[in-house]
Amino acid sequence: MNLGLSTTLHTDFGDAVDRTRAALSEQGFGVLTEIDVRATLEAKLDAHMEDYLILGACNPPLAHEAVGIDRQIGLLLPCNVVVRRNPDSDSEVIVEAMNPRLMVQVSNEPALQPIATRAAAKLQAAIDSLNSASRGV
Repeated sequence: MNLGLSTTLHTDFGDAVDRTRAALSEQGFGVLTEIDVRATLEAKLDAHMEDYLILGACNPPLAHEAVGIDRQIGLLLPCNVVVRRNPDSDSEVIVEAMNPRLMVQVSNEPALQPIATRAAAKLQAAIDSLNSASRGV
């Protein structure tokens, strides 16, 4: 099983972030958290890296259902979606979403399988829509 669902966009970083937020929203996900890894590492460690943003995405109905089955599943929520510039190419931005099916493996709770499958389908649809939209760029 793959750790993430991903695509590569040929656009600038800001556009990739905006398109990712819109694609997530279209699939019922809200962004609860945003971590600018590049800015944090620069401020705290004076370390420099490419643009790297972690979005904490949540689909409330799916999260509610999962927490109802296993209260500890909150340790794996929200779903992380990473938007990052390819360090080897200024013209490429990689968008990766955590594969929700990992929740079932990590928790060893088979009742989470249908929820994880639906969440993975929604995240894959968001990723696919980015890929489809990038063909026109």
